[in-house]
Amino acid sequence: MLARRIIPCLDVRNGRVVKGKQFSNIQDVDSPSKLGKYYSENGADELVFYDITASNEERDISLHFVSEVAKELRIPFSVGGGVRTIEDFTKLLRNGADKVSVNSAAVLNPNLIKQASDRFGSQCVVLSIDAKKNKDGRYKVFINGGRKETEWDVIDWAKKGVELGAGEIVINSIDEDGMKRGYDIDLLKKITDEVNIPIIASGGAGKLEHFYEAIEYANIDGVLAASVFHFGEIKIKDLKNYLKDKNVSVRL
Repeated sequence: MLARRIIPCLDVRNGRVVKGKQFSNIQDVDSPSKLGKYYSENGADELVFYDITASNEERDISLHFVSEVAKELRIPFSVGGGVRTIEDFTKLLRNGADKVSVNSAAVLNPNLIKQASDRFGSQCVVLSIDAKKNKDGRYKVFINGGRKETEWDVIDWAKKGVELGAGEIVINSIDEDGMKRGYDIDLLKKITDEVNIPIIASGGAGKLEHFYEAIEYANIDGVLAASVFHFGEIKIKDLKNYLKDKNVSVRL
């Protein structure tokens, strides 16, 4: 059985790691390179770095901060935010990223997924999806840092992403982001039932049980979280020991 991955997420704005709730009420946490080094040395399986305002501000991701974090890591590094072109992929991979995450630009130009997959391999292409349930009870795809609803149904977009060559999907529940009520199991299960590439759960972790529930009931491949790790509420090694006791395969 493949080991389930524990993945801290650095949401970066103006060179600082920040965290909020439902994509708002942002507060400062720490420097990305300092946190990256800490997680690399303390049991994280991967690290994700998102420049959370790059797409909405229509600017490029800060390569300086990406390279500074990459220097501190001994684990795989996924980077996203403001990625719009194949050249952006090239720059990020040259500056230490192992994977590149696309979100808004992929919705606006789906062929970007195929171009990147063809050039760099699907293992380098992560499709990040910000999902929110609308008033009709359907999960819709949002872009621009969760600010703009699109016409895409989440399941349809996930399947399209796989068809185009994405090697992994990070599915983030806007409704649960930072709320610590647990991952959106219904959303995750809809995705894992329909696609056959690794799925990473994001948005909602607040206690140990939430990680187990996402793995057990939605069969996801990795669990991503931010604030519970950043503020020391849950230590990654404690989480892994807890999951191991629940017969979940993890890297210790």
